[in-house]
Amino acid sequence: MTSDRQGWTTASVEAVPRIDADLDPTPGLVLVYSRLHEHLPSALPFAAGVTTLGREADNSLSIPEAAVSRYHAQIEKRADGWWVVDKGSTNGTVVNGVRVQAHRLEDHDVVRIGDTIFRHAARSVYAYSAYRLDGTIVETARPVHHGVSGSPLVGGAQVDALLERIEKVARTLLSVVVTGESGTGKELVAREVHRLSQRGGPFQAINCAALPANLLESELFGYRKGAFTGATSDKVGLVRAADGGTLFLDEIGDMPLEAQAKLLRVLQEKEVLPIGATVPTPVDVRVVCATHRDLDEYVAEGRFRGDLLARLREFLVQLPPLRARREDLFRLTRHFLERAGRSDARPTFPYMLALAHYDWPYNVRELESAVKLSLALCDGPELDLPHLPAQIQAALEGHGNTAPPPPRPAPAPQAAPAASPAKKSRSKAPPEAVLRELLERHQGNIAAVGRELGKERMQVHRWLKRYDIDVEHYRS
Repeated sequence: MTSDRQGWTTASVEAVPRIDADLDPTPGLVLVYSRLHEHLPSALPFAAGVTTLGREADNSLSIPEAAVSRYHAQIEKRADGWWVVDKGSTNGTVVNGVRVQAHRLEDHDVVRIGDTIFRHAARSVYAYSAYRLDGTIVETARPVHHGVSGSPLVGGAQVDALLERIEKVARTLLSVVVTGESGTGKELVAREVHRLSQRGGPFQAINCAALPANLLESELFGYRKGAFTGATSDKVGLVRAADGGTLFLDEIGDMPLEAQAKLLRVLQEKEVLPIGATVPTPVDVRVVCATHRDLDEYVAEGRFRGDLLARLREFLVQLPPLRARREDLFRLTRHFLERAGRSDARPTFPYMLALAHYDWPYNVRELESAVKLSLALCDGPELDLPHLPAQIQAALEGHGNTAPPPPRPAPAPQAAPAASPAKKSRSKAPPEAVLRELLERHQGNIAAVGRELGKERMQVHRWLKRYDIDVEHYRS
């Protein structure tokens, strides 16, 4: 829909037709972060020929920032896929933290052009065009429509599509299985299904992995007084407590087989038999389950009942990991800042660069914890790289190098005494002549010097102070 001379802009989104994301094969780049995000489109579909990126207005995507060269890089189709090719840019083209001359793009690759960060989407890129990083939506290009408002689920295209699906089944009696990695928000989805169902009963939740088999059954199904030693009174159980509402079974894959058989009876007969009871009690309960396990594999191994899985998985919700929707990082960060009462706080570019290159093994929950730590450590409204947890800062080690850093050699049997911190820090500094040559080449651009050295701006400034170099002498 655009060539390398048409110029893909924010205004172009208004003309994008609504396309079913499941049917759209178009690859492209999805904007993850840029200081200029208000002026850039949220997605760049790849053209049939060559798609160019650079500072000049006649590029397919013009990025008017100093760190971007006039004709910085291009995307081209080759026999084995789509490639990003650097066009001799000053600051280089960086993919997954490595400076490249040419790179065949894989789904979810992180591409950095100057100080603008993208995620490669192997298909359905038009679905992302309507969702701005500030949370606003271009309605004319929105691929889905639903009536959900006030949802705790925060995100762009992928979350919006999820909400549309949830709304369609929420008011039915279909049982739901929610799958996804730890921290992706499975319980939030379960609560949203309950909220949108408008069922009058309560939402009752239990973690099946947190209790032993005997306690799990009594918690779920209840018991009669005298059913066992210590049963001094009747216990209702969560199934009956959720009557008229929703029962959420977290980590359903860890439920013992005996309890699975009793749960199947509840679903089939719409009644529950407490431990020690002889007469079942009718119940009206909607079941939502969550798991990070492969339940089909568990069925094959005899660890989960196939007939129960068939009853539970009438509707499946699969939550993507955060690393597969990095375009939501800025939106989520702003959400957590506002929830903490710190809407004044502003993440810097190095801060967002680290977030974009970290793999988030614990997903949104880990991001929320990182933002909370940043607020505790910062002294003002600016959130910078040192305010992040160490493992997230480490995502930028060697960033911008032409190859991944080599593995560290094993220590010698009799290592020399460790240098003092001051000497260790000083030994890493480039020679003054090298630093001055880089400043001359980059016309005093500290960020560009830092990228070439694989260091952050603060470290470059420390070296300038050490050598008593006035950077203004190199700026024209």
